[in-house]
Amino acid sequence: MAEPTRAGPRVAADGPVASTDRTETAEAEPGAAEIRALGAPPAHRAYARRWVFLLVVSLLSCSNAMLWLSFAPVADTIAEHFFLSMEQINWLSLVYLVVSIPFGVVAIWMLDSVGLRGATILGAWLNFAGSVLRTLPCVAVGTIHPFAFFMGGQSLCALAQTLVIFSPAKLAALWFPEHQRATANMIATMSNPLGILVANVLSPALVKKGEDIPIMLGVCAIPAGLACLLATTCLWESVPPTPPSAGAASSTSEKFLNGLKLLLRNKAYILLAVCFGGGTGIFSSLMALLEQIFCASGYSSEFSGLCGALFIIFGILGALILGMYVDRTKCFTEATKISFCLTSLACVAFAVVSQLQGQTLALAAICSLLGLFGFSVAPVAMELAVECSFPVGEGAAAGLIFVLGQVEGVLIMVALMTLTVRRREPSFSTCKHGEDPLDWTGSLLLMAGLCTLFSCVLVLFFHTPYRRLKAESGVSPSTQDMCPGAEDHGDAAAAGRWGLAWHASMAEARQVKGAPSAASRGEPVPARGRAHPAPQGDTRRQSVGARLLSGRARRGPHSFSSPWVIT
Repeated sequence: MAEPTRAGPRVAADGPVASTDRTETAEAEPGAAEIRALGAPPAHRAYARRWVFLLVVSLLSCSNAMLWLSFAPVADTIAEHFFLSMEQINWLSLVYLVVSIPFGVVAIWMLDSVGLRGATILGAWLNFAGSVLRTLPCVAVGTIHPFAFFMGGQSLCALAQTLVIFSPAKLAALWFPEHQRATANMIATMSNPLGILVANVLSPALVKKGEDIPIMLGVCAIPAGLACLLATTCLWESVPPTPPSAGAASSTSEKFLNGLKLLLRNKAYILLAVCFGGGTGIFSSLMALLEQIFCASGYSSEFSGLCGALFIIFGILGALILGMYVDRTKCFTEATKISFCLTSLACVAFAVVSQLQGQTLALAAICSLLGLFGFSVAPVAMELAVECSFPVGEGAAAGLIFVLGQVEGVLIMVALMTLTVRRREPSFSTCKHGEDPLDWTGSLLLMAGLCTLFSCVLVLFFHTPYRRLKAESGVSPSTQDMCPGAEDHGDAAAAGRWGLAWHASMAEARQVKGAPSAASRGEPVPARGRAHPAPQGDTRRQSVGARLLSGRARRGPHSFSSPWVIT
């Protein structure tokens, strides 16, 4: 049913509009119907319930990260209480990386076919079931093999992670307007390191001796249960009835297998995936091994937790600032390259200073800088992956990077543990697991070298146009103000002329408000493509804009999801 306005019922050329935003009242003025008949962009709307979806995804991601690293900050205490080796404790964190490799591709398919709502609910239930299974060795009397329950629970949570970690980019694209996408992606993405922060602070605070372990496991299960409850009861649909942007209208326009083929043929995307995936693997390994690295140099587990907390706090602060900056400037490439370079410098400093005794202030400052430059780039790099891979679905674009990052993370973590050697000289070790302290010098130098290598490759060889922004610029003129150094000038110029022509047609319609239209006078109305022709030789840009508009007209104003998204 059409929505009545002061100027009468609002009817579009491709069908009635069921709902609209208050900011769109200008289109109800006389002459708006003529503009829509000429092929002007359809109305978009941002719904308030997008924040509820963002809250659920953020809470679920935070809870999943808490469960991932809840063992690592108190690894020595858990190993001593349950008679486990340090290798077994490390595998409780490493299983997240291993499980996500084969099941990551399945999660990508589920996110683009089952839909965002179904994938989120399934992830919430897997996460909650894993958190409960982890507590059974402490609740059930006479458990013979506690490691099996710990590993089973961690494996279920690892399955949930593959569904949770891919969601932010797709959630931002489907539910948020273009000027809020990077911010929404930042909030959902940085909820994961926030969970790591909580685990690094909470686990050492709760576990002072072996008898305190059940309390820690029970507390970690509470957010998982809350996220499961909210996901089941508060999420009603995968996509909004009306898209918030032109990019959302064509989201997941490529089928799953076709999208993967396009990604594998996209050189810029592969380069970004390898470099950013390697950075993700380095940070995952560092967070899992941080307590063991510090205790070998004489630092307490409380100090390890403090450094992990500073790492995450400054990472979230940097992500907030960088996300807001990128939302305004669209300088995805520049922000990513600069952050990678500064992260490499901080990583080299960490590799050197962490092997020295009594450098608490220096280590705290370095961990803060490492988080500020390293963690903050994650949401921006995910948005950059979507920009350089459009029109491939956001789930596939973000998911493949994550899977590749997990593969590199497993290799890096195994390499770091393999390169460690037993210290023979006297040391100031505070490790409690009863084994000889390890020398992490070679491992940390390898980590710093890999981080520097990834940064150099990204800075020197990565170049890409912003495909999604330029596709939207043919429909939404507000995306024209992008960073000039990171766009393909020929295509962007054509998109800019298209947007200026749209502005001119809107202004002309408002000037003649109240006058009879050309159609009412019986005069022919020129087609939009003939009224504002694109320059010769720019057929690719013309085809993208035409595909967006024609696909929108065929599907109608509200049915914008692809056949691969089930709502």
